[in-house]
Amino acid sequence: MSHIILHHYPQSPVSEKVRVALGIKKLAWRSVEIPRLPPKPDLMPLTGGYRLTPVMQIGADVYCDSPCILRELERRVPAPTLFPGGANGLAWGVGQWIDGPLFTAVIALVFADAGDDMPPAFAADRGPLYFGPGYDMAALQAALPHTLAELRAQIGWIEERLATGRRFMLGDAPGLPDALAYYIVWFIRGRYSRGPAFLAGFPNLCAWEARVAAIGHGTSTEMSAAQALEIAHAATPQGPTAVDGDDLLGLAPGDPVEVTPTGVSGAPAVAGQVRALDAQTIALDREDARVGHVAVHFPRVGYRIAGRA
Repeated sequence: MSHIILHHYPQSPVSEKVRVALGIKKLAWRSVEIPRLPPKPDLMPLTGGYRLTPVMQIGADVYCDSPCILRELERRVPAPTLFPGGANGLAWGVGQWIDGPLFTAVIALVFADAGDDMPPAFAADRGPLYFGPGYDMAALQAALPHTLAELRAQIGWIEERLATGRRFMLGDAPGLPDALAYYIVWFIRGRYSRGPAFLAGFPNLCAWEARVAAIGHGTSTEMSAAQALEIAHAATPQGPTAVDGDDLLGLAPGDPVEVTPTGVSGAPAVAGQVRALDAQTIALDREDARVGHVAVHFPRVGYRIAGRA
């Protein structure tokens, strides 16, 4: 397998989820630090416009969104598994809760807590992305007690799971649910001004948090964005090319389509031709002057696929 290259930045909470998964699998990987804010001129040639973080690159195959990244890591490196003792399938559903309403509540908490102290450029970019155009910071601040009450209840579910005496969510070995839950706790502790005090009310969670942190992130080596682009240009896509003949959208290989994230506001569509398609993922063939021929992979959940002329 070619080098795993993760395009990310240290403060990215969703990237922390993937970094923990790399640690669980004890993998070596290359780290390309990308800007926190657009423009991202050395990432767009790979993704075709997808701007969210992180992105994983393996040769000329580019994986967007953490569920797609984690599924591919499990496919390529099945041991140590992200599903020790089972939970295959169900853990992806847990991820939809954590990445959806739970993460949205944490983002609302962080924004409301920071208020006017949040860097204006960051607020101007992320606010509309997560809360829609014309979002209201004052409304987020007014709702802060409700947001905290919702969060306490949901974090309490994780505390209940850990109160059973398990070292990790699925037993004695860490897995996908640990990476999923950990990044939320990591984000609250690091970005909410009262995060440590809030989390102290969950003693089993805090003990588990320390165990997950001790796993680490595998072994990373820094790489420049220019090097990553050169690797893509010199490679050819190696991912699957099979297309599900029973796909509900009736798509076929080579069909021109656009793929758009549905969970964020104003995210651009990525255009390409259908390369591979099944119930869980879609891959598009794309051409770019800086990287040549690449395949860009997306999850099906959370994305809308539309044909184009």
